[in-house]
Amino acid sequence: MARIADYDFDLPAELVAQHPLQNRSDARVMVIDRESGRIEHHHVRDLDQFLRPEDCLVVNNSRVIPARLVGFRTRTGGRWEGLVLAMDPQGGWQVMSKTRGRIEAGETVTLESRDGREGARLRMMAPLGDGTWAASPEAGQNHEDILAEYGRIPIPPYIRGGEMMDRDVEDYQTIYASIEGSVAAPTAGLHFTGEVLDRVRAKGVAIVELTLHVGLGTFRPVTCDRLEDHAMHAEWGCLAEPERQTILSRRHGGGRVVAVGTTSARLIESASASGQLECWEGLTDIFIRPPYEFRSTDGLLTNFHLPRSTLLVMVRTFGGDELISRAYEEAIRERYRFYSYGDAMLIL
Repeated sequence: MARIADYDFDLPAELVAQHPLQNRSDARVMVIDRESGRIEHHHVRDLDQFLRPEDCLVVNNSRVIPARLVGFRTRTGGRWEGLVLAMDPQGGWQVMSKTRGRIEAGETVTLESRDGREGARLRMMAPLGDGTWAASPEAGQNHEDILAEYGRIPIPPYIRGGEMMDRDVEDYQTIYASIEGSVAAPTAGLHFTGEVLDRVRAKGVAIVELTLHVGLGTFRPVTCDRLEDHAMHAEWGCLAEPERQTILSRRHGGGRVVAVGTTSARLIESASASGQLECWEGLTDIFIRPPYEFRSTDGLLTNFHLPRSTLLVMVRTFGGDELISRAYEEAIRERYRFYSYGDAMLIL
């Protein structure tokens, strides 16, 4: 029986990357061979050297929205912070709310822009549990305009205490991000530049896009002892027919499906629940943990993850407990940069 305590490790604070490298592809990549157990050290700019012409690289094109909101309770003046988790076409929002005291249903919060201007108001309609509220912008206010003017990129708390800088607007976004909906970046893709992807294509490797909107479920702490007791929040994803056919044809031709990031792998595996890869559109709450056997993912490019996290559980399930544990020990010894703006590992 797997326990979350088995996925703990000590990380020196100075190894948590606070900024990306000036050139994204200069990030280091630890290349791990599951069959031989060999670990090598390279750079992301060398990625094409480890791929075969018949392979398929699967990337998540979800775009991070400026989902973090800051303001105050209109009636009391108390400080308030929120994170937009979802928006529906009718204008309803789901917002993770944080404030001192207790908000009442029907109360409004006044939002502040990054330069301190007050403006739009958000009405808190009803609690949904776990600090989440159904909310709605006041009449006449467009939700996209509100986020554009008042929203902040939701930088993780381990990066500068969660406070964004102007450059994060571009830095915390993959170069192929196109479908808005994530509250956190699919960070393995942050390493890519146009030059890196051009070299991958030139080798003959297919690059396939899918969408998985990253939500809080991916990063929600595991608070229970047994992994089987942890419930993942659902995230919306889509794998369309043309992309499914490309993945299948590459795999049938002897190529490997290399997922860029745990989000891409989660959606591929969700779409393979029946035993064969199918089109997918909808919510997935899959939690990949031992003794899960991967059905459609042959390789994984991923960053180094937080201890006691579902992401670390997934990576060790894919790469093997002993091997990935050894890889993390070597990454700390070799001073790799960790987490969202850090370095990566390629598990083949």
